[in-house]
Amino acid sequence: MNRLTTSQGVFELARFPEDHRDRLRAWDAADEYLLRRTAGTEDDEPVPLTGTVVVLGDRWGALATALAGHHPVQITDSYLAQRATRANLARNGADPDAVRILSVRDTPPERIDTLLVRVPKSLALLEDQLHRLAPALHAGSVVIGTGMVKEIHTSTLRLFERIVGPTRTSLAVKKARLIHCTPGPALTTAPSPWPYRYELPDGTGAMSGRTVTNHAGIFCADRLDIGTRFFLKHLPERTGPDRVVDLGCGNGVVGTAAALGNPEASLTFLDESYQAVASAEETFRANTPPGTEARFVVGDALGDVPPESVDLVLCNPPFHSHQAVTDATARTMFQGARAALRPGGELWVVGNRHLGHHIRLRRIFGNCATVAGDPKFVVLRAVRR
Repeated sequence: MNRLTTSQGVFELARFPEDHRDRLRAWDAADEYLLRRTAGTEDDEPVPLTGTVVVLGDRWGALATALAGHHPVQITDSYLAQRATRANLARNGADPDAVRILSVRDTPPERIDTLLVRVPKSLALLEDQLHRLAPALHAGSVVIGTGMVKEIHTSTLRLFERIVGPTRTSLAVKKARLIHCTPGPALTTAPSPWPYRYELPDGTGAMSGRTVTNHAGIFCADRLDIGTRFFLKHLPERTGPDRVVDLGCGNGVVGTAAALGNPEASLTFLDESYQAVASAEETFRANTPPGTEARFVVGDALGDVPPESVDLVLCNPPFHSHQAVTDATARTMFQGARAALRPGGELWVVGNRHLGHHIRLRRIFGNCATVAGDPKFVVLRAVRR
């Protein structure tokens, strides 16, 4: 946990789930820059945070917590960001109802007077959300984005310009930058180009030639990533009424392949991204017989799955948290998988060879075998003893 000092106050903040081993903060210089700007401490008048204030893409609730006195609406794709926001509000003694928390799948406010945007890593997610929110803006709306310099590109500014209106950037401070956007007289009414659908190539196992759906923001939303493609070639061949979890499901292509390979299996698709779970459900429905059952869950790893209730977990864990490289998410996934698996149950993992997942799996499971590998990727299997 760390202390953020701003013009709005001093706040104790932590990421979620809180882990004393994780040295990453719940905010960065971009959040600080935006908060200074709203308070009028960047040689400008304070931003009039009246009417409906929307905070888009707040990563760990730092912005919503600092601005809780203005009763903002937070919109995020991340279940973990929502949990972090609630925890940080409580930790700082704020009214839990001071912030209205919505996912990107929820209906946004009909009118937005101030829109504060934490630029996401995914340009597609930014595009999709600006399309969704633009109709609620008006000529008097204040629109300010923020991000680290390495996160703001010419393409980022073009999106604001094309969808919202004239755009300019601030000087960089502590490697952070602001984006100032003036809603144009005729805001775009064009629909978002997302979701995106495409047919998988041959050589992808049971999914060869099948169509997947990708909502904006999921990893490799416009193509099949090469790690997943390698995984699809080496999935376990199983039969019988297994309970299978596609953990960190993304567009659901791995879990759908498992369902096609074993029609008796009961599938659960789980991800912390609302967009990912929506993508997984559409992919599954499009490629399985009508009436085929599965569960689609937005959550934190396997925290809500009953202990010793699962036969097989399939996982392609991320190794980034926004721009930071970290194994914290993979560690949480592996530990959750061990708790959820029955004795004899298996965790299958694909990952970049250099990440060394086999070392952590041996520590957690006491065993790890290599199923397949190439110069870049490896598929590993760990068994719950």
